[in-house]
Amino acid sequence: MKACYNAHVAEKQKIASGFARTFGAQPMLPKAAIVAVECDIVRGLHAFTIVGLPDKSVEEAKDRIAAAIKNTHRRQGSGGQAGDEEELESPKRSNKKIVLSLAPAALKKEGAVFDVPLALSFLLASEQASFDPIGKLFAGELALDGTIRPILGALSLASAAEASGFTDLYIPEENFDEASLISGLRIHAITSLEHVLAILTDPEYKPAPRKPLVRRVHEDDAALDEIRGQESAKRGLIIAAAGGHNIALYGPPGTGKTLLARAAASIMPDLAQEEMIEVTTIHSLAGNLTGGAMFRPPFRSPHHTSSYASLIGGGSAVPRPGEATLAHRGVLFADEFPEFHRDVINALREPLEERVVSIARARGSAIFPANFMLIAALNPCPCGFWGSARCKCMPHTIEKYRRKISGPIADRIDMWVHVGEMPPESLSVRAKRVGGETKAARMSVASARERQHERFAGVKVSTNADMRPKHIEALAKLSDKSEATLVSAARQMKLSPRGYHRTIKVARTIADLVGSDTIEPTHMLEALQYRAREI
Repeated sequence: MKACYNAHVAEKQKIASGFARTFGAQPMLPKAAIVAVECDIVRGLHAFTIVGLPDKSVEEAKDRIAAAIKNTHRRQGSGGQAGDEEELESPKRSNKKIVLSLAPAALKKEGAVFDVPLALSFLLASEQASFDPIGKLFAGELALDGTIRPILGALSLASAAEASGFTDLYIPEENFDEASLISGLRIHAITSLEHVLAILTDPEYKPAPRKPLVRRVHEDDAALDEIRGQESAKRGLIIAAAGGHNIALYGPPGTGKTLLARAAASIMPDLAQEEMIEVTTIHSLAGNLTGGAMFRPPFRSPHHTSSYASLIGGGSAVPRPGEATLAHRGVLFADEFPEFHRDVINALREPLEERVVSIARARGSAIFPANFMLIAALNPCPCGFWGSARCKCMPHTIEKYRRKISGPIADRIDMWVHVGEMPPESLSVRAKRVGGETKAARMSVASARERQHERFAGVKVSTNADMRPKHIEALAKLSDKSEATLVSAARQMKLSPRGYHRTIKVARTIADLVGSDTIEPTHMLEALQYRAREI
């Protein structure tokens, strides 16, 4: 009886030895989702499956893992001497039933980010490797020779690992600088499956030191200086950049609207530490990150033929960010704004008001950040010369063109600035150019942003444009005369409640630019002139 019991216990221990669990993560916004990678090996006819709602790229990991393990050698002994190596057994060569599971099963898994934790889970379950997986999160794509390729969304993984209590993150070497932005983790740069096994089994291993964070930014010191004249448009652009306000630049073609829009990014201040990590995470997941971190506000300029999904975001499986999210904390420039499809224009209503994008699909939903400054450039009519003898557009054509911009969208634009034609004399190469405009504008914007930062300390508001009505009542002080001026103008201009509040926000920014704690009538009058539309 005792012999039978001992045999039963031994059999249970044998079965338990065929199980292992490591940890990976599915890159997502705002943080990755932690995934438990489990492996179970039992005797039986050969089978090798991956379960847990994997997509095609995760299914194909079976071939990558098998080839990588076959081409990887394990070093024996603590010394790791050359020649003390043995081949690892590939899961496709073993006469056993192997099941790899990615949990939670309800979460769609996609990409090659799970290759390394899948391989390590198998090696642990098959007793070809021995290490403690607790507190360790793995990520990386395996090549057939066992080397590890970089992945997308490494910073998202690092943020999720720190938030979930992991202590160590094993990441491809190319993603090391990016992941090192998260300070609460030990980051291990791995180059191959053999390398990560050597690290895990070496008690004397120490991770590579983090490189000091160096802000490498290129600022265009002549962005505004290149634009001759257009002083009123430049003034409007500085106000918009200082408060993060949405602005529309309208006027005939060729008057400098695009140059003004591109100059906006150069006069905005660097991103704060938290904003930098937030923006870098987004661009890392999108796959367009160049370098370790983004210190400058992003500038996105989608073409007017862009689809709804490309602007707002979407995807059939895991939702992906669109241009609105890629412009988060920066500028979204919509050139030829009325030429965008009407549905695409109307889709901007939510991010312009709520500063987020909500995406709902049959397989899941997501909420992406989309706190950007919209710069819309448009002509007054299809030919662009409305109001002059050169305009040949029919009235119904002009009406149809302007109706592309609906009332709700127009009401969410804080400032309407006319960019008129310039006299030829001002464009002469012999005309004296005024220098230092960009530097002066950058200093003014930085000073105004600093005042806003102090005002909104302890409140989840970063710029004047983000203020809600309750913040306006508490933090945007109006003098009696300026309030009377606004009430009178609102009655004459038939301002909506949204337009009323947005005018106060612009006036608050104008006051910040001159260092005033109270909104005076002159600030309010200037804000009201930007609210008037001629088209």
